[in-house]
Amino acid sequence: MPWTVPALLVVYPLIDAAASLIDYRATPDGSERRVIAFNGLLSTLAAIALCLAGVGGLAAALHVFGAWAVVSGAAQVIVGVRRRGPELGKQWLTLISGRPSFLVGITYNLQAAGDHPSLDVLSMNATGGVVWFILEALLLGWKSRQLRARAV
Repeated sequence: MPWTVPALLVVYPLIDAAASLIDYRATPDGSERRVIAFNGLLSTLAAIALCLAGVGGLAAALHVFGAWAVVSGAAQVIVGVRRRGPELGKQWLTLISGRPSFLVGITYNLQAAGDHPSLDVLSMNATGGVVWFILEALLLGWKSRQLRARAV
């Protein structure tokens, strides 16, 4: 496996960890903030584990990525459900992206356990994840500006 594949696999959870840090700083204390902190820590640990798993080959990297996707997707769903109020944009994009992450993570692990592990599903999911991530950031930015404008 070329070195670029594990490198790209590591970048994905690092971006999620950075987004979690930003989200954590913007979220008031409470159980939702703890879930965001958990997701950020999980993503950081996943990046480290992917560095190590990349040495073991594609199947090992897919197993780690799949486990991260399952747990991280579940955390996204929890945050999305808790933020369903109008003040934070009803977080429907988080719910939409979290559920497939959970399900696709299971698929990664099944592929990794098979005879011919492949990154085909991973590349499609990563592309979709990037699109949802950008849409969510735009929506949150728009909602944040609306809240600030109302407060003035």
